Amino acid sequence: MTLTATRLTGRSPVERALTLSIAAASLAKGVLFGVSALFFTTVIGLSPAIVGIGLTVAGVAGMAAAFGSGHLADRVGAQPVLVAATVVQSVALAAYCSAGSALTFTLIAGAAAGAQGAQRTAQATLLAVHFTGPDRVTVRARLRVVTNVFVGVGSALAATALAAGTPAAYVIAMLAASALVLGSAMPLRGRFAPPAPAPARPAATPPGRSPLRDLRYVGIAALYGVLTIQFGLLTVGMPLWVTLHTRAPATVVALLLVLNTVLVAVFQVPAARLVSGVRAAGRTVVVSSGFLVLTCLFYAGAGPVPRLAAIGLLLLAVVAASVAEVLSEAGAWSLAFDLADARQPGAYQGISQTGFAAGGMLAPAVVTSTAIAHGTPGWLLLAAVFLAAGAGTYGLASHR
Repeated sequence: MTLTATRLTGRSPVERALTLSIAAASLAKGVLFGVSALFFTTVIGLSPAIVGIGLTVAGVAGMAAAFGSGHLADRVGAQPVLVAATVVQSVALAAYCSAGSALTFTLIAGAAAGAQGAQRTAQATLLAVHFTGPDRVTVRARLRVVTNVFVGVGSALAATALAAGTPAAYVIAMLAASALVLGSAMPLRGRFAPPAPAPARPAATPPGRSPLRDLRYVGIAALYGVLTIQFGLLTVGMPLWVTLHTRAPATVVALLLVLNTVLVAVFQVPAARLVSGVRAAGRTVVVSSGFLVLTCLFYAGAGPVPRLAAIGLLLLAVVAASVAEVLSEAGAWSLAFDLADARQPGAYQGISQTGFAAGGMLAPAVVTSTAIAHGTPGWLLLAAVFLAAGAGTYGLASHR
C-alpha cells in the first residue's frame, strides 16, 4: 500500500476496514439527508407529523439496539455484529420503497434505526478491543473526519435527485443509499487478528455483572447524551432560527453547514491529541460546554440585529459550535474508552452509545421547544443545560 493510501486509511487492518466501510456508509447517509424527508412525504405519502412520530419511535429502537448489541458483541464478537447490522440497515433502506402505510414506515424505520445503533456500538467496541490508550481516540477522530467529508459528498450527490424532483428520482436515490450501505459491509468481512489481552481495570466490576451498576460510567454516558443535543442546534435549530427569527438570508444556512463540516474535518484529529487521561478528558468536556454557552449567546444575539450583524453573529456561533463539537467528542470518546472495564468492552460501549442515541432522539424536540419557541430565554436555558452537563462530566471524571 502506498504512503498516501496509508495516510488515508490507516496502518492497521481494523482501521483500514472501518475507514473504507464508514466512507461508503457516509456517502449513503449524505444521500439520505438530502432526499429521505421528501421521499417519505411525496413517495410514501405520509404527513410530516406522521414522519416525525415514526422517526421518534424508531429512535427508541435505536437506543435499545445500541445497548443490547454491546452485550451481544461481548459474546460473539464486534465484527459479526457490525456486519449483520450493516446488512439489516441496507435491507431496511430498500424496504422503504415498499412502505405503503404509517405502520410499515414505522416498523422499517425502527429496523433501520436499530441497525444504526448496533453499528455505532460495534464500531466503538472494535476500537476499544483493537487499540489502546490515545490511539483509540485518535483513530476515532480520523474516522469522524471521514464521516463528515463523505456525508458532505453524499449530500452533494443528492442534489441530482433533488434537481429532478420526481418520485422515480427519489426511489433511485434510496436504492443507491441501500446499495452503498451494503457495499460498506464488504471491507468488514476479513478476519482481524485478535488483539493481545488487556489487563482488567483495577476495582472493575466483576465479569458478568451489569455495567449499569457502574454509576460513574452511566452518569457520564447520560451527560454525554445531554451534550449530544448540540448536534440538534446545527441541524434543526440553526436553519429554523435563521429563517424564522433573524434578518439573515436563508442561503446563509448552507454556508454555515459547510463551515461546520470544514472546521470539524480540519480540527477533530488535533483536538483528539489534546486529550490524555481521564482528568484531561473531563477538562476538555467542560471547556467544550463553555463554547456551547457562547454558541447559544451568539445565536440569541443574531435575532434582533440588522442583516450584516446577524450574519456575523451566526458565523461566530457556528465557529464556537464547531470548537465545542471537536472538544466534546474527543473528551467523551476518551472517557468512554478509559473508564470502561476491559473485560466487557461491548457492554460499556453500548451504554455510551445509548447516551448518544438518546440525545439524538431528544434533540429536535428540546431545541424547538426552547430556543425556537421562546427565543433568547430558550437559548439561555440551553446554555445553562450544556454548562451543567459539562460541569457534571468534569466532576465525575475527577472523582476517584
